[in-house]
Amino acid sequence: MAASASTATASTLTLRVEGMDCGGCERKVESALGRLEGIAEVSASSVTGSVKLHHPAHTSPSRETIERTIRELGYRLISEEEAAKPDGAPAAWWQSAKGRLVLVSGGLLAVAFALRLAWPALGNWPFVAATAVGLVPIVQGAWGALKQRNPFTIEMLMSIAALGALAINAAAEAAVVVFLFAVGELLEGVAAQRARRSISALADLTPSTARLLEEGETHEVAAASLSPGQRVLIRPGDRVPCDGRILAGASELDESPINGESVPRSRAPGDDVFAGTVNLDGALEVEVSRGAENNTIARVIRLVEEAQAAKAPMARFIDRFARYYMPVVVGLALLMAVVPPLVAGMAWSESIYRALALLLIACPCALVISTPAAIAAALSAGARRGLLIKGGAVLEQLGKLKLVALDKTGTLTAGAPRVTQVEALSDGHDADEILRLAAALERDSSHPIATAILAHAERQGLSLPRASESRALAGRGITGRVEGRELALVTPRHLAEQALLSESLTEVLSARIAELEQAGKSLAVLVEGERPLGLIAVRDEPREDARHGLAALSRLGVRAVMLSGDNARTASAIGDQLGIEAHGELMPEDKAQRVRDWQAAGEGPVGKVGDGINDAPALATAEVGIAMGGGTDVALETADAALLKDRVSGIAELIDLSRATLRNIKTNVALALGLKAIFLVTTALGITGMWIAVMADTGATVLVTLNAMRLLGYRFSPGPAPAEARPAAAT
Repeated sequence: MAASASTATASTLTLRVEGMDCGGCERKVESALGRLEGIAEVSASSVTGSVKLHHPAHTSPSRETIERTIRELGYRLISEEEAAKPDGAPAAWWQSAKGRLVLVSGGLLAVAFALRLAWPALGNWPFVAATAVGLVPIVQGAWGALKQRNPFTIEMLMSIAALGALAINAAAEAAVVVFLFAVGELLEGVAAQRARRSISALADLTPSTARLLEEGETHEVAAASLSPGQRVLIRPGDRVPCDGRILAGASELDESPINGESVPRSRAPGDDVFAGTVNLDGALEVEVSRGAENNTIARVIRLVEEAQAAKAPMARFIDRFARYYMPVVVGLALLMAVVPPLVAGMAWSESIYRALALLLIACPCALVISTPAAIAAALSAGARRGLLIKGGAVLEQLGKLKLVALDKTGTLTAGAPRVTQVEALSDGHDADEILRLAAALERDSSHPIATAILAHAERQGLSLPRASESRALAGRGITGRVEGRELALVTPRHLAEQALLSESLTEVLSARIAELEQAGKSLAVLVEGERPLGLIAVRDEPREDARHGLAALSRLGVRAVMLSGDNARTASAIGDQLGIEAHGELMPEDKAQRVRDWQAAGEGPVGKVGDGINDAPALATAEVGIAMGGGTDVALETADAALLKDRVSGIAELIDLSRATLRNIKTNVALALGLKAIFLVTTALGITGMWIAVMADTGATVLVTLNAMRLLGYRFSPGPAPAEARPAAAT
C-alpha cells in the first residue's frame, strides 16, 4: 500500500488522506474503517488530512484492506514519498480534480442553456449530459458508502434527487443542483488546504541550520540534529535555532513571534532563549536545553494541530437532515408507487406519476441553495466592510460568542512603540533638544525604540546632526559623539548598574522612572558623562478605535478580556486605559489554556483575536479565532475570520453580521421545508401534479435566494448597551 504511516505508539497508525475535507468526510471514513477487523478505534481529521487507527499491540490491520476501503469512498492515501516532498507552491484550485469537475460541469451547463435557446428541438439531452458528467463522482461516492453499509449520505441524497429529476424530465434542474454541489465540495477542499498550510508556516520559523560550537571550532549543522547539552553560536541578525540558556554574551532579542511583546527584551548570561526568536545586536553562546522535536515552535505546532483536530467542524445541516429527510421521502415515493394500485385499485401509471412527483419534491434545490445563498451574501457584505469570514460554520458560531479574548500588541494597540514623553532633566536643555540629540544617536539603528524616537523627531520637524564613533551597548543602549559631545542613550537598568549618578539625583530620577514604568512605558535616558540630560518614554499605545470597538462588543452583550505576552505592568496599564480586564506575561500555551479554562467553566463560546504566531494555539483552541489584517500569515491562516482593515470595531461587526445571517438562514430553511411539506401532501393526494411541483420547487428557490440577497444591504446596528455587559475594570 502506498500510504504515509508513522507509528506514534505500538498500537497507533497514522495515515495521510487526500480529499477528506469536511465533517461528512470524517464520519464516512470513521464509519467504514471502524468496521474493519483488527481496528479498535478510528479518529479522522479533515483539518490535518489524516486518520489515526488504534489497534491492539498484537494485532496489525491489513493495509491492503484499509487502502481499498479508503479508495472506495472516493479518497486517496498519500504515499511516503509524496508526504516527504516540500510543500512548495500549492496547486491552483482549477488544477485539482474537484476544480476540473466544477469547470467541466459548469461549462456543460452553460452550453446546455445556450443549445436550448438555439435549438429547442434538442430537448433535454444537453442537460442530461451535463448532469451525467457531474453526477459520476457523486454516484461513485454514494456507491462506495453503500458498500460500507452507510446508505444515508449526502452523496446518496444528491444521487437520488438528480436521477429522480432526470426520470421526470427535469434535467435542467438536475444539472444545476449537481453543479452547485460540486462548487461546495471544491470550496471545502480549498479551505482545508489553506488550513493545513498554516502549520507548515509555523515550522518555517525555526532556521534549518545552526552554528555548533565544538572544541573552539564552529560547524554548520542541521538545526533538527541539535540535542540538549550542545552549544551553539547565534550571531546578530540570526534567528535562534533552539530553546536554550545563554552561557556568554548579551543582546536584545525580538521575541514577538513567541510572546507578542512589542519591545525587544534584553538577555544576558543565565537567561533563557526560545527557538524562532531573533537576535538583534550581540553574539550569543547558547547551551541547547531542548531537542528540535520539543522546542517552543514544535510545541506551538502541536498545540495548533491538537486544537484544530479537537474542534470538530460543524456537520453540514443538509447532511444531518438527510439522515431523516431522504429515507422518509424515498419511502413515501416508494409507497406511493406501490400501495395505491394494490390497495385502492389506482392505475399504475397514475401512482408512478405521483411517486415521480414526490421524488421531484424531494430534490433539495431550495434547501441546498438556502444556506449557501445566505452565506454568500453575508460573506460579500462582510468583505466590502473588511471582514473576512472563512465559511458558513464560522458565521454561525460567531453569533453565539459570549466572551472575546483579545491580544494586546497589534490588536488593541498599534503594534509599534510611540514616544509619549520627552523630559529635560538639566538646565539649559528643553524637550526638543533632548529629542534632537537622542535621535542623532539612534539615526542608523533599526531598534524599535530607535525607530519610535526617529519618527517622533521627524514629526516635530527637527534637523538631526550626524553622530560619530557610535557604538552599541548590547542590551543596554548606544554611545557616540554628537556635535563634539560624548553622549549615551541608555536604559535605566544600565544607569543603576554603573552607579553613574549622585545619590540625591538618583532618588529623584528613580522616582520619576518608577512612575513612568508603572504606566507601562519603556524608557531611555540621555546622559553626558555622569550627568543625565533627559529621558524619553515610549509605549505601544491603543489603537484609535480600540475604545469604540470594545464599547460595541459591550452593546452586543459580549464580554472582552485582554491576553498579552507583554509584562504584567504594561498589560495592566493598557487595560486600565481601555477599561478592560487584562492578563499579562502569558506564553502561547498559557493563552490557549486560559481559553480552555473559560470553555470548561461554561463561559463560552469563546472568540480569540490576535495578530501573531504566538496567538496561533489560542486562535485554534477558541470556538472562533479572529486575526487582525496586519498580523502574520500563520495567524491569518489559523484563524477562522480576519479583520482586513485592522479595526477593533470589526469584531462587533463580525458578531452582528453573524446574527443577521443566522436569522436569514432560519427563514430560508423554514420557507424551503414549509413549501416542500405542503406540496408533498398535495402531490400525494393528487391535488397537484409534476408541473406544479416544478413551479413550487423553483418558486421556493427564488424566494430563498431573494431573501438571502437582502444581506447584501447589511448595516451594523448592535442596539442599546445592556447594563450588565459594560467593560470590567482592569486587574
